[in-house]
Amino acid sequence: MEFRAQVRFTRVSPQKARLVLDLIKGRKVEDALNILVFTKKRVAATVEKLLRSALENANYLSSEKGIDVDVDKLYVKNAVANDGPRMKRIRPAPMGRAFRYVRRIAHIEIVLAERGRSGEELATVVGEEAAAGKAKKTPAKARVRKAPAAKKKAGAR
Repeated sequence: MEFRAQVRFTRVSPQKARLVLDLIKGRKVEDALNILVFTKKRVAATVEKLLRSALENANYLSSEKGIDVDVDKLYVKNAVANDGPRMKRIRPAPMGRAFRYVRRIAHIEIVLAERGRSGEELATVVGEEAAAGKAKKTPAKARVRKAPAAKKKAGAR
């Protein structure tokens, strides 16, 4: 089961948001929250709020909808910052000219999932991986390299 939350039209460039999101990808929710509290980037507060929202979505589904969710086993499965619409602005320049610049906007999305799997799902996935592994582990033929062809020298005229 996946639990997601997203914030749209955040006034931060997606590149800067990705720096913070890369810090928390694949981590447990508790560890991710600790990292975000001590990160000095301005967007970290927004990402922390978004992560707490995704966690509350998981709590809501576990209590109201009757879905069995262990909050301690949740981890950040995916964290993405996509481009939003760009705001075009003009800055005064020398000699009466004007320079255009762009203010970027990000749409940030976080997906949480449970780390543990049931026994049947785990056996199925392990069986599929083993079957795929056997296909990949077949011995490859030894590659023979040819010596590079000698360059022809231009003859004397």
